[in-house]
Amino acid sequence: MHFDLTDLRLIVAVADAGSLSRAAADFPIALSAASNRLRLLEQRLGMKLFERHADGMLPTPAGRIALDHARRVIAEAQQLTQALDGLAGRQRVSVRLAANTVANSTFLPPALGPFLNDFPEVDLQVEERSSRDILQAVQAGDIDIGVLDGNLAMQDVVSLPFRRDRLVLLVPQAHALAARGHCLFRGALGFAFVGMPEERAMQRFVEEMATVLGKPLTVRVRAPSFFAIAQLVAQDVGVAVLPEAAAQRHSGTLPVAIVTLDDGWATRELRLCVRTLEGLSAQGRQLVAYLTGAGTANQPATGA
Repeated sequence: MHFDLTDLRLIVAVADAGSLSRAAADFPIALSAASNRLRLLEQRLGMKLFERHADGMLPTPAGRIALDHARRVIAEAQQLTQALDGLAGRQRVSVRLAANTVANSTFLPPALGPFLNDFPEVDLQVEERSSRDILQAVQAGDIDIGVLDGNLAMQDVVSLPFRRDRLVLLVPQAHALAARGHCLFRGALGFAFVGMPEERAMQRFVEEMATVLGKPLTVRVRAPSFFAIAQLVAQDVGVAVLPEAAAQRHSGTLPVAIVTLDDGWATRELRLCVRTLEGLSAQGRQLVAYLTGAGTANQPATGA
């Protein structure tokens, strides 16, 4: 059976207004034309959608079912129009994404490039926050997509797998820990550290872990990037905690060694979360597909 969007919009308008005359005025359409459209629609369906009363119109049980579907079809049509307008360059689409330090610094850049190339109409706003802040922002609707520590209890969101992340120690090649190859974080707390700025989410997490162990981190110097940290470690300034992907990349060009952390918290699953997939724009849903591996152009992420 063929359904006209105008007919669907009309039955929604009648239900919202409570009367055919008010719906026709708001539409706008002549009352006679609105009445004729509704009558012909009910004839094609073979059932009444509204009960007519002296003080207005109320949906029948069949009408309530039709209304539910009509609202969804209209919403999908609006999203389709917005998506096609964006692709045609007539409308910019903004997507808000927040991720923790590890995701922002290692996994996201190579994953975002193919998406942004395929969808030039998208303006992507990327923030760095702690995992707890990201979860709260997604729950509140302040951001569209979050990438965060999968160990958190994710209530009231849709959670999808993203990547696996492991934190390791980066030490000078001749360091006492280098020959061991692995250790507990507690065993490294007697050494000076090269850290990130205090406001970085991963740095806060690492310092919290040290405090839990009763040995606050001794940060000798803070550097703005993983590369700068690795250079300082190579010059025997201190040791550092880095994502394994970043540590592996820099260990190939600098006189440093990677020491595996045996602590359970050092290995984490990164997950992607959204409030609802249906609440995202078409481009937002495409970004989720790219990041979770379902996008056609998505490539496996490598360390940065």
